[in-house]
Amino acid sequence: MSAEKLDYKKKFKELYQPKTTPSLIDIPEMIFFAVDGKGDPNSCQEYKNAIEVLYGMSFTVKMSKLNGTQPEGYFEYTVPPLEGLWYQEDTVGIDYSRKNDFIWTSMIRQPEFVTEAVFELAKETLHRKKPQLDLSNLKMMRFKEGLCVQLMHIGSYDNEPESIARLSKFVSENGLCEDFTENRFHHEIYLSDPRKCAPEKLKTVIRHPVRII
Repeated sequence: MSAEKLDYKKKFKELYQPKTTPSLIDIPEMIFFAVDGKGDPNSCQEYKNAIEVLYGMSFTVKMSKLNGTQPEGYFEYTVPPLEGLWYQEDTVGIDYSRKNDFIWTSMIRQPEFVTEAVFELAKETLHRKKPQLDLSNLKMMRFKEGLCVQLMHIGSYDNEPESIARLSKFVSENGLCEDFTENRFHHEIYLSDPRKCAPEKLKTVIRHPVRII
């Protein structure tokens, strides 16, 4: 009998399946492939390229078992969802009326067996397969987010300010303050494919860094 495939969304429900009401959570360190960029994700080519690179890299690692290059410790798993860290210069949090000013890090979580050597091999493999892709901004990073508040936003991305307002209210009522810094950002996890899901049914985890007052 084959081993059960690990689905991070199911095993770590506290990270990927929060309620629609705000809650406090301490996020552990995780491994990501990531691409930094700027601009409106709805229109800039840089964002589209980043997504193609991240999924290309993630599936290169996942499918390495087919050509015998799977890393030590490899196990069957489902590629985790796309995530994004977002900020704008001279802004606390984010301003949805200035999407062209977004500075973002798009990223996909990787299994624990992924090392720098695994990253470099996957990068070389993807470059050979798709030499037209720009891998210059691609990186592997370990990211420990720490104490945050989060909730599940259901609906259009443009309606996220309503959920963010509820997060901020929760923060102010529970002895906390938002803690946006050069290393802590507005964070989104995309659980729905906007190409296949109606806007009013989109599911997005929204997470903000906080500290105790």
